Amino acid sequence: MDIYLMGYMASGKSTVGPLLAKQLEYDFIDFDAYISQKENLTIPEIFKNKGEIYFRKKEAFYLEQLLTESTSKKVVALGGGTPCYGSNMQKIKESNILSIYLNVGIKDLTSRLWNGKENRPLVTRHTTIDSLEEFVRKHLFERSFFYNQASKVFKVNNQSTDELVKEIIATLF
Repeated sequence: MDIYLMGYMASGKSTVGPLLAKQLEYDFIDFDAYISQKENLTIPEIFKNKGEIYFRKKEAFYLEQLLTESTSKKVVALGGGTPCYGSNMQKIKESNILSIYLNVGIKDLTSRLWNGKENRPLVTRHTTIDSLEEFVRKHLFERSFFYNQASKVFKVNNQSTDELVKEIIATLF
């Protein structure tokens, strides 16, 4: 069964995903990298040159592709907004996959995003950490409805990435 990781930006999907895939001997797909490869543009370039609506349409199209392909077992790290637009979450729930929400606290998300905001089109405009935290708080509130529909929810605290991967694997078998 394929495993799809979801959660807010900087929740650790692209860090946990490859380790989880390696432990399970699955393939790993970073969904943003997958979209970038297919579109021959980075995610920030897509947002800048073609807009968020174009991106969300392509995101839904490529998600459908991944959900319906019957290749080897895979772990997919979804983009932070992927489950929250259109019928994406419904498609995820109707597919034969395990969806996992990596639930990270607002303070931790804000800190992680502040340190890498130049690569995140939705947060680059924030010039203070307080402004960013307020944005994350509001945005996460809006998105939590979708994330909490995942098959499993893992509260990410101070455990190491390796500990989190072990915790996830322990619930699978």
